[in-house]
Amino acid sequence: MRLSERQLAEFEVEGYLFLPEVFSPAEVGVLVGEVPGIFAQEREEVWREKDGKAVRTAFAAHTYNEAFRRLGRHPRLVEPVRQLLDGPVYMHQFKVNGKEAFDGDVWQWHQDYGTWSRDDLMPEARAMNVAVFLDPVTAFNGALMFIPRSHKGGVFEAGHDQLTTSYPLWTLDKATVTRLAEQGGIVAPTGPAGSMLVFHCNLVHASPGNISPWRRTIAYLSLCHVDNHIRRFKRPEWIAHRDFTPLESLADDCLLELAREAAVAE
Repeated sequence: MRLSERQLAEFEVEGYLFLPEVFSPAEVGVLVGEVPGIFAQEREEVWREKDGKAVRTAFAAHTYNEAFRRLGRHPRLVEPVRQLLDGPVYMHQFKVNGKEAFDGDVWQWHQDYGTWSRDDLMPEARAMNVAVFLDPVTAFNGALMFIPRSHKGGVFEAGHDQLTTSYPLWTLDKATVTRLAEQGGIVAPTGPAGSMLVFHCNLVHASPGNISPWRRTIAYLSLCHVDNHIRRFKRPEWIAHRDFTPLESLADDCLLELAREAAVAE
């Protein structure tokens, strides 16, 4: 899948693209069927909320689950990022973020590259996020919020918040967020499962807590140009990957092929 000239221009200005229904219900079903098994695992990659029960994020699911391994090399995700970054990319981070019904906590206002620069010594902001909705995302279940055009401002000063949630995060202060929002507004793309977001690693974003009765699960790929790989290995490898091999895309029907293989095995 390649982005059009219009989409490339929109991304350059706004810092993100929302692409509805990129994946079919059948493809989403393959992934959603694997989530309960992943979230049930007691392993260090599965990070829980402060209650110790609800899953906040499952890191590196592509290393221990075949469906998500295939998603991590899916051409509909990898090819647009290669196009935007103008070259080969590797997987810097992979996670399945669960915002459980009633219990999903906030993600504070932050920039992903701010963390990657401070913690991992990623040299430049030549990296991108791709998010795939595994559930419908609505105004009620913790939609991702962006400040459009905030990626143009570089890396903003941030503090290391280790108290608000179970996961430590480099977060922006209220004055910075207010100033940026007054300039660019705030958007919260919503849509059906299978929709996709591509956003710049410097785009300021957050998400509120989910107090609705509907879960909100999103798979995230953070892809980085291979020349821009991280230089510090302070964080665990399952959070900040150290395999800088360029990703090779799989066939476009790789998720459906997995479903067919499973059906034959039965």
